[in-house]
Amino acid sequence: MPHRLLHRLAVTLLLIAASALWTSANAQFSPKTSGQGTSVVTTPYVRAELLAHAPQGVVPGQPLWLGLQITHQPEWHTYWKNPGDSGLPTDLAWQLPAGLDAGEIAWPLPKKIPIGTLANYGYEGTVLLPVPVTVASTFAPGPLTKDATIKLRASWLVCRKECIPEEGEFTLQLPIQSTTALNGAAFEAAAKAQPRPVLAGTTGIVPDSQAQMSNDAKALQISVQGLPVALRGKTLDLFPETAEVIDNAAAWTQTWNGSVWTAKIPLSSQRSNSPTLMPVVLAEQSAAHSIGPDARTGYRAELKVLGTWPPAASVASVSPALEAALKANAAQAGGTGAPTANTGASSLTLTAALLGALLGGLILNLMPCVFPVLAIKVVGFTQHAQDRLAHRLSGIAYTLGVVLSFIALGALMLGLRAAGDAIGWGFQLQSPAVVASLAALFTLIALNLAGLFEFGHFLPSSVASLQARHPVADSFLTGVLAVAVASPCTAPFMGASLGLTATLPAPQALAVFAALGLGLALPFLAASFIPAVARALPRPGAWMDTFRKLMAFPMFATVVWLVWVLGQQSGIDGAGALLILLVGLSLVVWALSLAGRARMWMGSVSLATMALLVWAFAPHITGVPTTPSATQASTTGWQPWVPGTAEQIVATGRPVFVDFTAAWCVTCQYNKKTTLAHADVIADLQTKNVALLRADWTRRDPAITAALAALGRSGVPVYVFYRPGKPPMVLTEVLSVDEVRATIAQL
Repeated sequence: MPHRLLHRLAVTLLLIAASALWTSANAQFSPKTSGQGTSVVTTPYVRAELLAHAPQGVVPGQPLWLGLQITHQPEWHTYWKNPGDSGLPTDLAWQLPAGLDAGEIAWPLPKKIPIGTLANYGYEGTVLLPVPVTVASTFAPGPLTKDATIKLRASWLVCRKECIPEEGEFTLQLPIQSTTALNGAAFEAAAKAQPRPVLAGTTGIVPDSQAQMSNDAKALQISVQGLPVALRGKTLDLFPETAEVIDNAAAWTQTWNGSVWTAKIPLSSQRSNSPTLMPVVLAEQSAAHSIGPDARTGYRAELKVLGTWPPAASVASVSPALEAALKANAAQAGGTGAPTANTGASSLTLTAALLGALLGGLILNLMPCVFPVLAIKVVGFTQHAQDRLAHRLSGIAYTLGVVLSFIALGALMLGLRAAGDAIGWGFQLQSPAVVASLAALFTLIALNLAGLFEFGHFLPSSVASLQARHPVADSFLTGVLAVAVASPCTAPFMGASLGLTATLPAPQALAVFAALGLGLALPFLAASFIPAVARALPRPGAWMDTFRKLMAFPMFATVVWLVWVLGQQSGIDGAGALLILLVGLSLVVWALSLAGRARMWMGSVSLATMALLVWAFAPHITGVPTTPSATQASTTGWQPWVPGTAEQIVATGRPVFVDFTAAWCVTCQYNKKTTLAHADVIADLQTKNVALLRADWTRRDPAITAALAALGRSGVPVYVFYRPGKPPMVLTEVLSVDEVRATIAQL
C-alpha cells in the first residue's frame, strides 16, 4: 500500500506539471490581444476582421481575395509597408488548405502621419489590407467538404502618441462551391486605393525617370515623367517603399517642368539602405488631419538611382527614431496626461503573468535539485501525523521562507538594473563562483541524504538542538534552502512572465516573483492544511531511510550538471579544479563525522589538505576559457552572436535564427540536443538558407541582456527568427519540431 500511495502522489504531481508546462509553452503572454476561432478581434484601439471575396467560389482560375480590415479608434493608426520613422508594418501569416497560396499584401495608398519631429506612413479610420490567393489546379478538398478553413495570425502596431503591439488569431469558414461576395464593395474600394503604375501596362519602371545623388551626397534629386495630366502643377506627396533612405520628416522642394515632376529630398542621417532601384508612390497632397477612406489615386514608379551612395549608418535592431519615440512615450507615461494603460500592466497582463509564475513554480517541484528537499520535508509529516497545528505552522513558515526569498532575489535583480547593470533572470548563475558554491552545497546535501554524516554532529549541541526547539524557524530556513537549490531551474518555463517584470512597476514585478515562490511552496502548503493529502502519505517505516538515501542521487546528478556548467564558463581546468575541491570537501565532511581522537587527527589533516587545495585550485574556477575557433563554429553551422550581426545578415535578404542560450539552462540544453538537432529541422534551415547564430549567456554579457530585453524577455531560452522587412518571430521556450518547421515554412 505505501508504494501505491507514493505512486499515486507522483502521478498527480506529474499531471500538474504537464498541465503547467503545456500552458506555459502554448500560452506565452506578451502585451498582445488574440482571439481564438473567430473572424473578428476587438481591442481598445482597433477592430480587426478577416474578410473574403470569392464571387465564383473557391475554384482554380477564378478570383479569390482574403484581407484583414482594421477599423481604428479616433486618433489611432497602424502602418504601411514602409512605416516611416517609428512604426512596424502589419504582418499577416496565413495557414491555408493545400492548393491555396496567399500572395503579398496589396497595400493601399497610405497617409503621411506627422508626430512631433517624426513622420510615419500609415492608415487611420478603416482600411482593408487585401491579399490575392491563387487556387492551384491540384486543389481537391474532397467530395464531402463544403468549406475551406482559413486561418490567419496577424500582428500590428497601433499608435497614437503611445504605441501598443497587438496580435490576433482569426478563423474563417469559406464556402467552396457557393458565392462569397458580401464584401465585394470593400475589396473593390481597396483595389482602387492600390497605387497603379505611372505608365499603364508597365512593371513600374518609368523611362527617363530617375533618382540622382546630389553633389554634396546629402539629398536625392528625383525626376518622374509620364504622370497623369490631372496631377500636373499640383503639390504631391511621396511615399518611398524602401525604408531608412530619406529623411521622412524633413522639408523638401518640388517643381513641375512641363510634364516632368522633380523634387529634392534630403537623405536620412541614419540611412541604412542603398538601393539601386527605388520604388516610390506619388499622390496629390492630402488635406491636413484628414481621416477615413482615402479617395486619392496613387501612382507607383521604380526609379533608377544614379551616382554613388555615401557610406550607410550601421543597421540598428530598432530604428533610432522609433527608439526615441518609445523613450518619449515612456516619459509621457510618467506624466499626468499619460493613458492609464502605460502606467503599468493592464489587469489582464498582470493576471496572466502571475498565473504563469504560479504554474512555473509548481513545475520547479519536479526538478532533480528541488524534489529531494520537498520529498524529505513532506515525508516528515508521517512522523507527526496527528499534530495538525504543527503541520500548519510549518507549512506557513516554509511558504514564507520560499516567497520572501524569491522576493529578495527579485528585488536584488531590479535594484541592480536600476543601478545601471544589464542583468536578467539567472544572473546569479552567470558567476562561476556562485556555480561552484551551489555545487558544494548540493554535494553536502547529497552526502547528508546518503547517510555519510548528520549536520548535528558538526555543530555544538545548543545549535544542533535548534531544529527540535524551533521547528517553525527550521521550516522557514528549509524554504530559503529550497529557493537556493531551485535557482538554477527557474527561468526555462517562465520567459514571458519574468521578461514582463522588466516593464512593470516594482510592486507589480515583485508580485510576479512572489507568485513564483507561492507555486513552489504550494504542494507543501497543501499537505500542511489539507488532511486528505497528509493521509495519502505512506506510514512511517524502514522505507523512509531507503527513500532518503535514494534522494541523494538526484542531488549528485545536479552536481554533475553544475560541474559541466562551470566547464562551459571556465574551461576544462575550471571543471577539474571544482571536482578536486569537492573531493576535498567530502574528505573534510567524512573526517569530521568520525568520533574520538580519530576525528581530531583526521579532521586536522583534512582541513589542512582542503586549505592547500583551495590555495592551489580555486583560482582556476574563475578563469576564462579560450574562445572556440571559427573552424569549430563553421563545422556545426552555428556562428557566435555579436550585436548587429543578425541585422546585417537580414539586410542582405537572408533570414536569421538566433538561439539565446546558456549552459546552466536545462531547457536550452534539451532543445539543443533534440529539436535543434533534428534532421528535418536542419534540412529545412538549410533549404531556406537560414543563418544560425548562438548567443551564449552562460557568463554575464550586457549585450545579450539588452537584446533579450528588446524582445520582452529577461531569461533564456529564447528562440527568434529575423526576417527581411518583418518583425522578429519569437518561439516558445519548449520547442517542438512541428513548431520550428512551421515557422521556417513561413520564411
